[in-house]
Amino acid sequence: MDTTALDDAVLAGALVPRFLDYVRVHTTSDPHGDLTPSTPGQWDLARALAEELRALGLREVTLTEHCYVIGRLPASPGREQCPVTGFLAHLDTSPDAPGQNVRPVLVESYDGRPVTLSGGLTLDPGADPYLAAQRGRSIIHSDGTTLLGADDKAGIAEIMTAVEFLLRHPEIGHGPLEIIFTPDEETGRGLPELPRELIRSAACYTLDGGALGELEIECFNAYSAEARFQGKVIHPGAARGILVNAALMAAHFAALLPRSESPEATDGYYGYYCLTTIQGNHEEASAELIVRDFSRPGAERRVRALDAFARAVEAQFPGGKVTVTSKPQYFNMREKIGARPEVLDKLESAARNTGVNFEIKPIRGGTDGARLTELGIPTPNIFTGGRNFHSRIEWVSVPAMTAACRLVIELARLWGEGGSV
Repeated sequence: MDTTALDDAVLAGALVPRFLDYVRVHTTSDPHGDLTPSTPGQWDLARALAEELRALGLREVTLTEHCYVIGRLPASPGREQCPVTGFLAHLDTSPDAPGQNVRPVLVESYDGRPVTLSGGLTLDPGADPYLAAQRGRSIIHSDGTTLLGADDKAGIAEIMTAVEFLLRHPEIGHGPLEIIFTPDEETGRGLPELPRELIRSAACYTLDGGALGELEIECFNAYSAEARFQGKVIHPGAARGILVNAALMAAHFAALLPRSESPEATDGYYGYYCLTTIQGNHEEASAELIVRDFSRPGAERRVRALDAFARAVEAQFPGGKVTVTSKPQYFNMREKIGARPEVLDKLESAARNTGVNFEIKPIRGGTDGARLTELGIPTPNIFTGGRNFHSRIEWVSVPAMTAACRLVIELARLWGEGGSV
């Protein structure tokens, strides 16, 4: 069967109901959680996916004690010696916007006009050319009270639909495939508790990207950091020369973060500091941050700068104390993917074969693929069709979802033709 001629309507007929079901499962993760998964709702989706894979006919499906779903689709006869190819998406959604009681809205033929959502929010095609290009096509958007969850349930739906299609069309030869669904990607912890010994993939692809055609082989080097501020407390009426206000120290620290190096002021290959939370009182305060840069030295420079900012605050507030702790989250995957050129070559070939006009872009964020690449499994990232991730105005293009699904099917076919491990 020619995978370039797959019927989009057939794929969409399976994709869309799956996606609408998946987004209704509450899987918001908790960046402050100590367990994996960080929230119980992720178990609900993981169990449902494991059962769905078994119902489709996969005999080897594992749900680990830390909520990793690993399913294996055997190779077509005669292709058992081909490299194992993995496809990965994450179960959780971002805590940046509400993720419970998601009410997705399917628009089967978008008219190209602005879409009014709850709370006065608007999807404006005048400000989003990608949305404007969907006129006459199907889109799915949130109702404005929550995020949609296309990040990354669109990726899950695309992988599951591709698996179902391959099972129903044995004439499409493929090598051994490994399906991986992971918890807590949005916390930035980098595959905590991954059962590496269970992963057999020689190469893997995450479906965790954005607009149609975006393919990604590099990401930020990422650090998280926390600054803790210790002040001295006394009644404000007797505070002269004694009070050291920890909350004010935290505010001054935040003000030292360069505004020109913030997420809202940067794009492309420019890194940033991002303050995520700040809280406290006169005695104690804290600020949580993330630091991002495409170069490792650049990221390390930014981490060192946080210590310099801390010393500056201590100089402004005699008697106060600032302690900064930082830790790496994930690293740029470009170099290790570059060492395995066939992984990108097959991705580009699959895109061309399925008619996708692709663009190789950097991820201004990260995926579980960054950590998997560190562990020796090169893992580029593929678009899912979603836009405005982590927000109440999130939406996804159905034609882009079907294109991603076709791309997975074609990748499975290409790797089934053989290739180096």
